[in-house]
Amino acid sequence: MTAPEGRGIAEHREKKPEATFRILHVSTGNVCRSPITERLTRHALTHRLGTVRTRGLIVESAGTWGHEGAPMEAHAATVLTDFGADPAGFLGRELLDEHVIRADLVLTATRDHRAQVISMGHSAGLRTFTLKEFTRLVRAIDPATLPDPEEAGGVVERARALVQAAAALRGWLLAPTEDADEVHDPYGAPITFFRSIGDEINQALDPVVTALTGVPAPRSPLAGPMARGRGFPGAHGAPRGPAGPTLGVTTFDDPPSPPKAVSTPWPSPPGAPISERSPARTRSWRGSS
Repeated sequence: MTAPEGRGIAEHREKKPEATFRILHVSTGNVCRSPITERLTRHALTHRLGTVRTRGLIVESAGTWGHEGAPMEAHAATVLTDFGADPAGFLGRELLDEHVIRADLVLTATRDHRAQVISMGHSAGLRTFTLKEFTRLVRAIDPATLPDPEEAGGVVERARALVQAAAALRGWLLAPTEDADEVHDPYGAPITFFRSIGDEINQALDPVVTALTGVPAPRSPLAGPMARGRGFPGAHGAPRGPAGPTLGVTTFDDPPSPPKAVSTPWPSPPGAPISERSPARTRSWRGSS
């Protein structure tokens, strides 16, 4: 798995589309949702394909109101550790034109983020989706129509074909509800809420990573924080058996419904617009992750 070079931007860097495929995850502050999604994506791709075969895939993230140079939130790092992913060395970034220009696939936390990316221009419309929107479209694509990742071009060519196929389906497979394509902001929330968002992101990523790699995720109840309190071995309060492998992205037959919105006195981030500074915010508050 290739990381962005120093997480910085080279002003005159040549793009080599034939050799790489760049995935950009976007949220608000680049300290909660997009770091979780970035690191889970890297972890899952490497776990399924190994380091050598994922060298052409670059996964990074940025925020529309990015906390430049800030570490990810501590709870976000905990969620990644729960999944066996590595939170180390992360620094937040402000979303720049250069990020959008060089991205082959942009996955956003919400529809508002998607709209902001597309409004930046650079012909981003056909390669920008919310994460959950892309998941829905990918599920409808026959993997047999995609290039074999074992053949010439490998996962890079397969990834390009996947984005084109998903873009062609847009408009045919609409979200069942307005909320269906949103990953809500956990900024300032307790760890339990962060973990529910981590599980939500994890479930959305699974079919995406499967489509990109052609390799389904091994199923293990020991991987990821969703096992907590569900009676799985090793869940809180349940007997722990022998340690199993950490698998990163894991699916379940009965994923729980997202938690209901609750009004909580979570703090607004520094510099938030007055309209967003409220002593009580709900799950749909657009904060800084």
